[in-house]
Amino acid sequence: MDVLTDVLHRARAGNALVKQLIQSPPWAMAFADVPPLTVTTTLGGRAWLRSHAPGAVPVRLAAGDIALVSATSGYTIGDDPATPPRTLVDADGKRRLGGDPTACELPIGPRTYGDGLPGATVMLRGVYDLRGDAAGRLLAMLPPLAVVPAGPRTRAALDMLAAETARDEPGQEAVLGRLLDLVLVLALRAWCARPENAPAWYRALADPAIGGALRVLHDDPARRWTVAALATEAGMSRAGFAARFTGLVGEPPLTYLTGWRMSLGADLLRDTDATVAAVARQVGYADPFAFSVAFKRARGLSPSEWRRRTR
Repeated sequence: MDVLTDVLHRARAGNALVKQLIQSPPWAMAFADVPPLTVTTTLGGRAWLRSHAPGAVPVRLAAGDIALVSATSGYTIGDDPATPPRTLVDADGKRRLGGDPTACELPIGPRTYGDGLPGATVMLRGVYDLRGDAAGRLLAMLPPLAVVPAGPRTRAALDMLAAETARDEPGQEAVLGRLLDLVLVLALRAWCARPENAPAWYRALADPAIGGALRVLHDDPARRWTVAALATEAGMSRAGFAARFTGLVGEPPLTYLTGWRMSLGADLLRDTDATVAAVARQVGYADPFAFSVAFKRARGLSPSEWRRRTR
């Protein structure tokens, strides 16, 4: 399995909500109680995005730029950094922050809000309610705010997403979810194209031998892998493979495998009623005691304690 696909799938990145904002200046909206990951893009006009984290610097979004926001402190989007928020969106819904009602709140079409006047800024905002221990690996790929400049591949995907956002036909939510996933994957690829941005395991995918080893680990994490078996898959000597894997990924092969197994086990414990012994078998441990020891070493809690605290 492709490693990024595996991470996205297990991070629950398919549960998405898409809305469009068409707004003339001056306007600004503040978002609090934000989901783990937000995809925001400017289709026309310009906007500024500012994280609520202390010391954060406002970032300008030109047409076609994509912002991947994982800032848990919340953020504000507006026509200018100096425009005060007129609308607050939080867990309780959307409400005005004093003054006259603003067009930000007016529905003007399917999933579309604003005034729709000529020359207005047009924005799309998609949110993911990520769950699972694997989501941490996805979010670790990104800073609190990552801006991907406009490009021909992302623009084509954004145009399709914008066109479908304004429709209201059978199966529309499924179409929107898949198109938002496409935008997210293209944006992640573009962000990780710079070596300084990509996590070590992502950079290692470009190496034929180590990338192939990562794929087989994700294809079958429960298999009783040894360094020798992985080296055979990679067509390398055991010592050469171990050194190359560690150098590219940043940790030895079986350490990487154990970490991924612990992520899978944590999600199974929280999201299913499978016994600890059954979870152990699913992630490659024939002995539930050995799994429990490894899990407590990694998480600081026994599997049963983890299940009670995370449900």
